[in-house]
Order: sequence, then structure tokens, then C-alpha cells
Amino acid sequence: MNREVAEAYWKENISLILKLLVIWFIVSYGFGIIFLDELNAITFGGFKLGFWFAQQGAIYVFVVLVFVYAKKMEALEKKYDIHE
Repeated sequence: MNREVAEAYWKENISLILKLLVIWFIVSYGFGIIFLDELNAITFGGFKLGFWFAQQGAIYVFVVLVFVYAKKMEALEKKYDIHE
């Protein structure tokens, strides 16, 4: 792999990581702490939505983000012809 291809690969990789970290931050910190009072006005499964995000939702979103990252990285590795 030449230098330009490697730089393009890492640029896309870091971009993906930053996007997923922003989503994780918004869900865990934003929904679980900052917007807690607003979200508690809504109920989900018998629980206040803010409480649900703080206790369960952030974990579920994190697990989904792990799978999204794995799938996106698989596509990125195929794009740049990188094999393990």
C-alpha cells in the first residue's frame, strides 16, 4: 500500500471513529444527563425515557455502534484492498 492510499484509509477510519464517538456521546451524556428532564416527560416501556437512556439505552446504542463499526470497517478494508 502506498503512502497516499494509507493516508486516505486512515483518514476515513478516523472520520468513522469520530462520527461514532459523537453519536455515543450524545446518547450517553446528552440523553442520559443533559436532556434528562425533557426526556423524562416521555415514557418508554413504563419507564421515563431519560431514565431508560441513562440505564439501558446508552448500553444498547453502544453495542449497536460496535457492530456498525465492524461492518463499516469491513467495507473500508475491501475498498482499500486490505486483508488481515
